[in-house]
Amino acid sequence: MSFPKRIQKIPMRRVALFAIALLFTTHFASACTESTAMMPTVTYPETKRVNVVEEHFGQKIADPYRWLENDVRNDRSVAAWVESQNKVTNAYLNTLPGRDIFKNRLKQLYNYERFSIPVKKGGQYFYLHNSGLQNQQALYVRDSVDSAGRVLIDPNSWAKDGATALAEWSASNDGKRVAYAVQDGGTDWRTIRVLDVNTGKVLDDEVKWARFTSIAWAKDGSGFFYARYPEPKQGETFQASVTNHAVYFHALNTPQAQDRLVYATPDQPNMLHTLSITEDGRYLAIASTPISATNTLTVVDLQSADWKPRKLVDNLDHQWSVVGNVGTKFFLMTSQDAPRFKVVTMDIAAADPVITDVVPEQDSVLLNASLVAGRLLISYLADVKTEIRRYTLDGKADGVVKLPGIGTAIGFEGDQDDQETFFVFTSFNTPGVIYRYDVASNTARVWAQPKVAIDLNRIAVEQRFYRSKDGTRIPMFIVRRKDVTSPAPTMLYAYGGFGIPILPAFSPDCLGWVEQGGVFAIANIRGGSEYGKAWHEAGRRQNKQNVFDDFIAAGEYLKAQGVTTQDGLAIQGESNGGLLIGAVVNQRPDLFAAALPGVGVMDMLRFDQFTGGKLWVDEFGSPAQEADFRNLLSYSPYHNIQSGKTYPAILATTADTDDRVVPGHTFKYVAALQAAEIGDKPHLARIETRAGHGAGKPTDKIIEETADMWAFAAHWTGLDVRSPQ
Repeated sequence: MSFPKRIQKIPMRRVALFAIALLFTTHFASACTESTAMMPTVTYPETKRVNVVEEHFGQKIADPYRWLENDVRNDRSVAAWVESQNKVTNAYLNTLPGRDIFKNRLKQLYNYERFSIPVKKGGQYFYLHNSGLQNQQALYVRDSVDSAGRVLIDPNSWAKDGATALAEWSASNDGKRVAYAVQDGGTDWRTIRVLDVNTGKVLDDEVKWARFTSIAWAKDGSGFFYARYPEPKQGETFQASVTNHAVYFHALNTPQAQDRLVYATPDQPNMLHTLSITEDGRYLAIASTPISATNTLTVVDLQSADWKPRKLVDNLDHQWSVVGNVGTKFFLMTSQDAPRFKVVTMDIAAADPVITDVVPEQDSVLLNASLVAGRLLISYLADVKTEIRRYTLDGKADGVVKLPGIGTAIGFEGDQDDQETFFVFTSFNTPGVIYRYDVASNTARVWAQPKVAIDLNRIAVEQRFYRSKDGTRIPMFIVRRKDVTSPAPTMLYAYGGFGIPILPAFSPDCLGWVEQGGVFAIANIRGGSEYGKAWHEAGRRQNKQNVFDDFIAAGEYLKAQGVTTQDGLAIQGESNGGLLIGAVVNQRPDLFAAALPGVGVMDMLRFDQFTGGKLWVDEFGSPAQEADFRNLLSYSPYHNIQSGKTYPAILATTADTDDRVVPGHTFKYVAALQAAEIGDKPHLARIETRAGHGAGKPTDKIIEETADMWAFAAHWTGLDVRSPQ
């Protein structure tokens, strides 16, 4: 599934799933009656309807826009529809006075240095860097911790439109080579190449059809492990269902056809395999999951001749991931008998290993654990704020890591014989600062600190709690200028799925809205894992309505508490969050002034028919099962548009190369909106070209898309957008 890109997201566990100044005067309009009267009437392109009706469990379901599922690259009719929709949308957006203001200011807000956490290999430090407005981040290396960096791989030269990105990468243990994945046009497919670090030469090795993979080098540098799918049939690269994920080993200087199959589950074709190698290089660990909060765990002893996989956990009852090992003693994170997670050990030298608790379950949720310099460094989430606690390897408390403030800390990876590690700290009003942490002295110093074009001391960040429909207490962050104390147009964001918590993090997009005097609110609704496994379970499958109820309650709270104006609430979400926006608009169209669903799963009866959709069945349920079908139909955005109700203004965004949530979801949804009697406000599609689900999208495309969304929402919420003075 997708990860939200506007606000920082963190997978709950490492291997369970694979980031204001008052510069000018603003005035808030309590209504947009005067401005909307001057807006041109939108005439939508004609969309043909086809007679497609299917019967499911005795119920007939019409699907008149089924033809819009076809690949835009191969179907001229779909391509013409996309062109006509974009023409109408661009003509409308061109009338919005705030569009250029947002675009110019977002360029300034994005123009700051961004660094990834450095990875130390062979005494060298590898990291990603973007100087500011580069479309793609480049890979750098430093010979020592504080020396000047040099560019190793710069993807900005790969394509004129900046849409070819450097994706996953991994340096060999001696630091002599880097295996890196190339992502073109936003697709989830990857091609892996190898670079010689000293000479800068790209080797002849080429590995195709990698997807949802990490890259893990063999200890001796002879090759690397990766995961891939079978090559798709011609013409089905971007839409066909993908199955039979498998782990391979590629030996350097050999053709891909000779790559060694290491692990596969042909009897369970919808499993996804994530891989890692232990620090000593002896064991390959593979976590296999149907994209749920559970997984099996397999290890391969690479010292053996046959590389025979051994199942340490052979059921899908709980979640497991490898923290590290000391010889045959494995440190693991697990949800077994611990819905907020704990750390255990397992000595795999035994034929039937015994599981022993090391750090028991705590009141806070265990996010991540690392084995560094003879210590366990464990990240906990307490009311959606990070705490880092230290433990000895026998589980004794050993103090805490002092963080620079309230926010999110990520990182703390390293070697057991090295006192040095790194982490990044960020919050809504703090850009990502990289710290070098010394484990022995328990001290940290700044390694890289960006400077941004905004006075962050003028930004207020507040956490509140509100009650959902069933009384559940839900946390919410509210970000605004300190001088904004009266009701103001508000953007409400959430995700609510796949056990992904939405954590405090810096976002130029968010600040672009806030700087104009708007409020940005982030609701930590159920379906994520902010409070552990139970929080996720309360928002998945038959419990999915809780997610929508939580979000609707957030909107009602913002109005009742005078945070937003009565007609000034806009909502945004992407992917699973796009589904969220589509569903709540259908259920409560009166509550919102504008809606921005992005790359959403809009047809809940056919999501499993395309690309990786079958991987989401564990989260949503299966349309082929009657109980699941009826639940999915009850909230599917495409099937529940209510003619006769007045809907908010809607700008739905997607991209032609999205091969995770195929754009047909949005195409069909928008066609149905435009055909329905739901009022005079615009219901438009913005369809990006040479872009995918979000990862790898060039900076200039991100800025343009955000400017369009913010200008659209500003107009319909009454936010008065003005240029800096």
